[in-house]
Amino acid sequence: MKTAIFPGSFDPFTKGHHDIVVRSLQLFDKVVIAIGHNAQKNKRYFEIDWLVAKIDNLFAEDDRVEVIVYDELTAELAKKLGAEFLVRGLRNTTDFEYENSISQVNKTINQGLETVFLITSPELAQISSSIIREVHRYGGEVSSFLPYQI
Repeated sequence: MKTAIFPGSFDPFTKGHHDIVVRSLQLFDKVVIAIGHNAQKNKRYFEIDWLVAKIDNLFAEDDRVEVIVYDELTAELAKKLGAEFLVRGLRNTTDFEYENSISQVNKTINQGLETVFLITSPELAQISSSIIREVHRYGGEVSSFLPYQI
């Protein structure tokens, strides 16, 4: 069975993230959405339990998707779960530079781990969690960027 981990802080989980999971299911037997703690982000904007419930609800009909919360190196998590692949979405070349560096480190830690980059669908490329948080913080409408209601 081919298992992929889709790691991220997902603060919040956007339509772009949802699209990457749906497309990943065409390549892998199982996708684990792994919500991690980003050391560079001090505090989450959206509560993690709320977020897990929202994502679980999105994929409630598909037992090939699992949502977990973790607090360790992603490459080590992959070893524990027996996952051979990481999935990352790329919106632009800046994302590639960042994700490529992480991919190289992950490969050093876990030589059996391959990172698969999926290019974001063009209609979703402008969406980022940080922009959504900023718009929401100031009372703006964000529902068109999210696959669930806030």
